[in-house]
Amino acid sequence: MKDPASRVDDESFMRSALTLAARALGRSAPNPAVGCLIVRDGRVVGRGWTQPGGRPHAETMALAQAGPAARGATAYVTLEPCAHHGRTPPCTDALIAAGIARVAIPLVDPDPRVSGRGMAMLEAAGIAVTCGCLEAEAAALNRGFLTRIRSGRPWLVLKLAQSLDGRIATAAGESRWITGVEARREVHLARALADAVLVGTGTARADDPMLDIRGIGLAQANPVRVIVSADLDLPPAGRAGASARSIPLWLVHAPDTPAARREAWEATGATLIEVPRRADRRIDLGALLAALGARGLTRVLCEGGGGLAAGLIAEGLADEIVTYTAGLVIGGDGTPAVAATGLARLADAPRYRLVGTRILGADLRAEWRRL
Repeated sequence: MKDPASRVDDESFMRSALTLAARALGRSAPNPAVGCLIVRDGRVVGRGWTQPGGRPHAETMALAQAGPAARGATAYVTLEPCAHHGRTPPCTDALIAAGIARVAIPLVDPDPRVSGRGMAMLEAAGIAVTCGCLEAEAAALNRGFLTRIRSGRPWLVLKLAQSLDGRIATAAGESRWITGVEARREVHLARALADAVLVGTGTARADDPMLDIRGIGLAQANPVRVIVSADLDLPPAGRAGASARSIPLWLVHAPDTPAARREAWEATGATLIEVPRRADRRIDLGALLAALGARGLTRVLCEGGGGLAAGLIAEGLADEIVTYTAGLVIGGDGTPAVAATGLARLADAPRYRLVGTRILGADLRAEWRRL
């Protein structure tokens, strides 16, 4: 076997492993999206990533592909290998049994069932372990899983498709289409990378959206659809209700919702989630995200409307805002992308830092991260 890989080699192979991990985004919850690359004598002999539903794990897939070539090789794994028995045996056991000589990881898994135990088990078996390679990149890719483990809620991205003056519909309610086909196609890709897509009752009532994935060949990757409707005052016969048995649909409602409305929605095949109200009678958004996290969701894409967007921003729950801005002006009588918050002082305004911008056809995409 050749000498251990250099730092440059480690980064190159780990970057490839992260590319594999990205294939599992939107499909691996409640597990993290992990990639594994097995390299022997500078040659890749095994590749794997977390499979739909979270199993098999990336290491299992890569080791199966590598076979006997895994003995004496280096495994590049994008998160500390699991060290606990769940529905499958620990990946540390599989790596040890395969004769892996070295494991490189970018960061420790904060899950208390793992959190350093995986590295300790590998080292106890005589396997060299390197930690820290591309740590920032790996943490960014799995920010949803890390947020759920550390905070008990999923990472939330708020998407706003708006005019230059921040409007999402005309005074008459017309909103299709503000942005162009390129921006809309990317939104469908964003849905594929999310565990769930979230909208408020106003958007559900006005648009009767399907919230599925169309036009990009990933219909099999449809996320869970979550509609917040405190009173369940939406017609079950709408498009979401009609498709509830084919595409998962969760309805978030208040404890005092009338029983008849619950029964009507349950009859569609939708899952009902009870969340407490705040003093203003609206759904408690912090409790909502905690409920989604408890059900294993790690990445949620919120697509409106203005009231839900305002609440998430005001409560510090919108981790990221992605805007798709079109080159048109609707005017002050149009519907704002973010509803009124009652903010009096600029110093109290939630602030975000710009992460990046891209031109999509005639529109501008901007990504903002909460400070």
